[in-house]
Amino acid sequence: MRTDLFTKMEALPISCFDQHPYGDTMSRYTNDVDRISEALTDSLSDLFTSALTLVGIFCLMIFISPILTLVALITVPLMMLTARRIVKKNSRYFRAQQESIGELNRYVEEMISGQKVIKIFGREQKIEEDFEIRNLDLRYKSLKAQFYSGMMMPVMQNLNTLTYVFITIAGGLLALYRGFDIGGLATFLQYSRQFGRPINELAGIYNTLQAALAGAERIFQLMDEEPEPADAPDAVALNCMEGEVSMKHVYFSYEPGKQILKDINLSIPAGKKIALVGTTRAGKTTILNMLPRFYDIESGDITICHHSLYQIKRKNLREMMAIVLQDTHLFTGTVRENIRFGRLEATDEEVIAAAKLTAAHSFIRRLKNGYDTMLENDGENLSQGQRQLLNIVRAAIADPTILLLDEATSNIDTRSELLIQKGLDRLMEGRTSFVIAHRLSTIMNADQIVVLEYGRVIEQGTHQELLELKGKYYSLYQEQFG
Repeated sequence: MRTDLFTKMEALPISCFDQHPYGDTMSRYTNDVDRISEALTDSLSDLFTSALTLVGIFCLMIFISPILTLVALITVPLMMLTARRIVKKNSRYFRAQQESIGELNRYVEEMISGQKVIKIFGREQKIEEDFEIRNLDLRYKSLKAQFYSGMMMPVMQNLNTLTYVFITIAGGLLALYRGFDIGGLATFLQYSRQFGRPINELAGIYNTLQAALAGAERIFQLMDEEPEPADAPDAVALNCMEGEVSMKHVYFSYEPGKQILKDINLSIPAGKKIALVGTTRAGKTTILNMLPRFYDIESGDITICHHSLYQIKRKNLREMMAIVLQDTHLFTGTVRENIRFGRLEATDEEVIAAAKLTAAHSFIRRLKNGYDTMLENDGENLSQGQRQLLNIVRAAIADPTILLLDEATSNIDTRSELLIQKGLDRLMEGRTSFVIAHRLSTIMNADQIVVLEYGRVIEQGTHQELLELKGKYYSLYQEQFG
């Protein structure tokens, strides 16, 4: 089930991960799957044994006295009705409990990753109080779930005792007026006692299954998420090294009624560097999300090498691109393995060549074990600039036709920025590149600068042309250098 869940996760679109917190998703892999595992390992054999015992005893009871067997079944409808009412409440609280565990895991994951911010602002007490609220909520729901779960057994036992009383009275009357054998009555009473035991066990097993069902519901909720749409039947594997990009009348919104991109029209020649500039929420990152089809546009068309994105196989489309984000991410493994993630079949010589191309070789060589230095916890033993350089090397070894850079140097100091910019300039040579940057100094040499505002292109041209225009770009430039 974990394998299926993980496989499904790899088929989900980026939008799904934007909507589900990481901690809650992790809880589905651990707590929810464990609940199902416990139910299957501990309960299935007991379920089979109890059911077999129940059938066997029932057959013997009919053999001894069909009349007393009917009497024994008088309370069964009452048992079923009671069990149904308890289970209905129980399942609700078990479901709430699993959701609360997911929320608590999400919060803990978020707080662990944000410890530096918490400590610098001295918000430990506030965090503890918030955790206590969530923990008490989980405690309340767990107590409710366990209360109704624990109620099932004693209720069933009391109903079994009531059944025993009815059988005793009926058996006594049969012995007095029908000549029913006293030994047979004693035997039947023993079987009636044993008849209640597997019923009680089945009730207990059902509680365990309820917890498993609550976990299964959350797992299948993720499994039922819509995967990325399949490639069109006529989609082709494009072999294009130029990287010419065109956007025609493109509209897009993340939520209905909230338009992000409005009638975007761009024509980017092959091998050119295009800079996207604008204030926050202007639509810069959204344009970059459209190119590898992390999100699909609502209307209009985007073409690469005169082929619509929707006529290109998604895997092939993404192989043509490499992306360097503002937030770096390194996997647990060696420096060499992290670089090779960009192209798994790359040789050691190609790894070193990519590092030299992007000006990262010198710092890697100075590490304790060089390219075999082990990185853990997102490369915490490296500086922010070094982590970003490794991300750039990873993009370089992929040898992309189109390069996407989203604020790749925004978190870097000036000296590191110069080094990284040098690596980026080498990487962008001869490649179609889309660059988002708030620091205008990094994009002055762009072949074309596109200024966005509220999802529309308001200005377009070279650095000098836009300065002479004295519009929005001029204002942004004056704010930084005026």
